[in-house]
Amino acid sequence: MPWDTQDYPSSLKNLDTAVKKKAIDIANSMIDEGYDEGQAIPIATEQAKKWYDNASEHERNQVMQMSDEDLRKRDENSQDSRPELLEKGEHVIPHENGWAVKTQDAKQVSNVYHKKNEAVKRAQEIAENKQTTVIIHKKDGSIQERINKS
Repeated sequence: MPWDTQDYPSSLKNLDTAVKKKAIDIANSMIDEGYDEGQAIPIATEQAKKWYDNASEHERNQVMQMSDEDLRKRDENSQDSRPELLEKGEHVIPHENGWAVKTQDAKQVSNVYHKKNEAVKRAQEIAENKQTTVIIHKKDGSIQERINKS
């Protein structure tokens, strides 16, 4: 699939070039991590806009210099996107702001929810997309339940 400046979602067409390239880069990464396109596109667009507002001129220029090959390489060069996480289960864990969804061995959580059932629902969506397992933890960190989505 990977998108580039020649082939990208139509919702990105009116964005500034730097924002569009950053959104494409973020969306490609999210797809690699198991998000579906319907979720990746709006999240990537919003993150790219925020990035642009806070990026230095140097950072903006770096993104402007990205070629279509650079944007697509994530799927072709799996080391950049941590494809090993695609085979890992999704954990629902206690978080200071409620409940978090975190892929096993990931460096950070992907989502945080106030309610546990919302986190479980999101973890199940990701796990189903990746054909992996959901591991639901109790407040004390012990495992409450495992759900196989493969």
